[in-house]
Amino acid sequence: MDLTLPQLRAVVAVHDAGGFTAAAEALHVAQPSLSRAVADVERRLGSRLFERTTRRLEPTPAGHAVVAAARRALDAVAAELRHVEGFLDGRDGAVRIATLPSLAAILLPGVVSAFRRERPGVRPEMSDALADEVLERVRSGRADLAVTVLPEEEELDGGPGDLVVAPIASDRFCVLVPPGHRFARRDRLDWAELAGESFVDFDPTTSIRQHVDRALAVSGARPVRGLAARNIAAVAGLVAAGLGATTVPGLVVPLTGFANLVAVPLDEPVLRRRIALVLPRGRHPAPAATAFAALLTGTGRDRPALPEHAAWNAVSDPFTTPPGPRP
Repeated sequence: MDLTLPQLRAVVAVHDAGGFTAAAEALHVAQPSLSRAVADVERRLGSRLFERTTRRLEPTPAGHAVVAAARRALDAVAAELRHVEGFLDGRDGAVRIATLPSLAAILLPGVVSAFRRERPGVRPEMSDALADEVLERVRSGRADLAVTVLPEEEELDGGPGDLVVAPIASDRFCVLVPPGHRFARRDRLDWAELAGESFVDFDPTTSIRQHVDRALAVSGARPVRGLAARNIAAVAGLVAAGLGATTVPGLVVPLTGFANLVAVPLDEPVLRRRIALVLPRGRHPAPAATAFAALLTGTGRDRPALPEHAAWNAVSDPFTTPPGPRP
């Protein structure tokens, strides 16, 4: 049996209107055309659907069954089309976000919360990983977008050739020390003043370590380096125990609150991480992902406040970057 949606609508309209004339008016079609549509359904089914009484058309037993089935089919199609419409206007579906652990904990929760209030039908799905894996998830299609910290050379170049990179925020590096440390009473500190200071490092695989190494090289400071850890909590615990100072970007400072450390902004050089939204070049993002990107870049609405030592960039639109391959 192969019936079209217009044929199903015709059968339901005739049943509900009780006649062809009223049904044709309801559907805004000519009555002869509607009559032919119902007659064609009856031929295909090999059964009459309606019988005329003195007042109106009445459905036959087969008519009752067909009308009920037609309603279910039309309702199902309407529901699916509403789902598609919701997807197309960015109010349904999912957004897969890859990011760094510190950004997942501090920068993104407020954004995700605001996004869910604005678009409750969209499911944000966030996964955290190290910087290289974050970008790989975007490249492979396992994530719709990424929020990450890129190496400086990629920031200056606008990103790798297969990715679109839009800076969205930055955070300033601070030194972390226990409350009794001599640096704890300072308003500012130069990197050079870390010379000779016992220092707790982050693991070399972390993006934080790469930034710190560069700033120490520029300043010429040579702290006493020995202890290192990958986990933020482990580093904070070592510092709290008096085993050395450490340096962290502003969005990491709130994650060390349990250790009761003092954060002092670092000058000379003022080092800031550039936090970027990363999208795949040449692939059109799902509408929900576009809406999430607009919130991150500030083009959609006001962004949630960030903690001290971190700030959003001025409003930018990553989709002004041509999506095709570079020449």
